[in-house]
Amino acid sequence: MALTLVYDGGCPFCRHFAHRSELMGGLPDLVIRDGRSDHALRAELRNRGFNLSNGAVLMDEDQIWHGSEAISRLCQQLSPSDPLLLLLNGLFSNSGRANRLYPGLLLARQIALKMRGLPVNPDQA
Repeated sequence: MALTLVYDGGCPFCRHFAHRSELMGGLPDLVIRDGRSDHALRAELRNRGFNLSNGAVLMDEDQIWHGSEAISRLCQQLSPSDPLLLLLNGLFSNSGRANRLYPGLLLARQIALKMRGLPVNPDQA
């Protein structure tokens, strides 16, 4: 199984980061999946204790990372060719810093979703 990033496709920030990571992150096998539109995947993750409304999910075989751990782990593996990804890689590849900064990303996501008229929790659509 390839490294898979599950993100909230309703959030423009999440969507932009996921697509840039896929296209310019230097990980040719990275698969991105929109968890907001993939109800079966979201249900599977929720049954395993991972709620997409609390952050992105990164999967590799049987290993799953959630929230700041997912973004940190992904950034540690990226070899970005894009200035924005280079910046984000520098900020989030350190797990301690990612843990401190991630609540700000969740807040930005909440604001963006509210502005688009979407619920923060995709299961409440």
